[in-house]
Amino acid sequence: MLLTADLLLNYQRCSRRAFLDRHGDLTQRDAPNDYLLKLIQDSIANHREILTGETYQKPSYRSGDWAAGADATLELMRQGVDQIYQPVLRSEQAGVTLISVPDLLTKQPGESVFGDWIYVPTEIKLSKRPKQEYQIIVAYHVKVLAAVQEAWCESAWLLLRGKGFYEVDLWEAIPRMEMILDECLATLKADQEPEVFISRSRCSLCHWYGHCYAIAKADQHLSLLPGVTPSRYLQLQALNLTTLESLADLHPNKLELLPGFGGEAARKLVRQAQSTVQNRALLGESYAALPDTEPQNGHKPIHRSYDSSIPTAPIELYFDIEAEPSLNLIYLHGVLVVDRQKQTEVFHSLLAEKPEDESKIWQEFLDLVWAYPDAPIFHFCLFEVQTVGQLAELYGTPREQITPLLARFVDLHERVTKSVTLPVESYALKHIARWLGFDWRDSSANGAQSIYWYAQWLATGDRAFLDSIVIYNEDDCRATYHIKEWLTGFFESQDIH
Repeated sequence: MLLTADLLLNYQRCSRRAFLDRHGDLTQRDAPNDYLLKLIQDSIANHREILTGETYQKPSYRSGDWAAGADATLELMRQGVDQIYQPVLRSEQAGVTLISVPDLLTKQPGESVFGDWIYVPTEIKLSKRPKQEYQIIVAYHVKVLAAVQEAWCESAWLLLRGKGFYEVDLWEAIPRMEMILDECLATLKADQEPEVFISRSRCSLCHWYGHCYAIAKADQHLSLLPGVTPSRYLQLQALNLTTLESLADLHPNKLELLPGFGGEAARKLVRQAQSTVQNRALLGESYAALPDTEPQNGHKPIHRSYDSSIPTAPIELYFDIEAEPSLNLIYLHGVLVVDRQKQTEVFHSLLAEKPEDESKIWQEFLDLVWAYPDAPIFHFCLFEVQTVGQLAELYGTPREQITPLLARFVDLHERVTKSVTLPVESYALKHIARWLGFDWRDSSANGAQSIYWYAQWLATGDRAFLDSIVIYNEDDCRATYHIKEWLTGFFESQDIH
């Protein structure tokens, strides 16, 4: 068996992914999406920028020929080359070939099989954070490197974008790496592939996502239910609660004392299962008498309250932002102006065609929203209101202009999650709006795609990319409007005031 650092990295993210990378049908893999391709391009550009002016040698070998790469690297190390870029290190462990390709090997004084020098590894990452999974990979490089040069180095590094060098604590990282390595090898040697578990934050960029999601969907796997985390799923399995029906029929107090639950999480999860089984919207626990509100010790049921009021005004604004985190840039403020009296809906796209236009579109946004001083501003999730506060601070906007503006913001995500339970896999904008019958003109568009389009616009000057961004952003604003209208109607139908 052959194990690479990439395989070990993927195992840390998902054991099933590593298993399928080794044993799966490659024809079932998803093609890389545009955002993933952008990340790859950004990583290459980051390497190029870091290495500009550096002197290094790179081993020459045919791609995939690890043996030839290891031989070429070994020759460079014997020569005492000061810096080697993407060397191939190879060692054997109990019948397993370990392959390591750190981004850099740097020569330092010391004692090794090669002479009075030793090499230390550096891993170059696009991330600004020294993630634990990256530190484990650096420790893996150190392990394989020690076998090659017959000496352990005492330091190893992550080189983080915009942050510089981060020294990995090898005393802590190596023992943890050895444990993860053993678990990874055991998984790869097993006959049975690990169970599917869909975690959107971790699965979205995986090339097996489509394959795994189809299995989870067909099996109605509980990982598709909002609130079912990996740790909670283990607790549910221990109670033999592995179907939606069994969870929907459960009394919440059977879960609330389990690790990782508590009363509120237990009630929400049971109600989520009920909504999904019935395929209908249910009032949230703030309004409904859930089983755990039954009389106890002679006391009456307790009904919680939540302010469900959603303002309806003659003019309403629906707001959505597009941002490029790697550039720390807000490149689009989208505002849909709904005038109920005139029965008009006008969309404004305040777009920074170049990064330095960010301040200009910020002022345009302020001018627009203050043209309607009494209009509530609806948005979905905290990002918009947080970003407005940050931009106000960045550009020195007077407090008397921002404080009353922020008071007009209405977070529909908060209103939905606190007041209703929906039969959706996620309480993200797209999942809710699509369940309510709204769809995007470009069904595959998302925030990551928008970031890719903006990068392509900057690189090519092709306005078709900007047009795609504007259409996607307008649909986000209209989806927010659609949710608000539905939620208002739902509360009216339930006679909630």
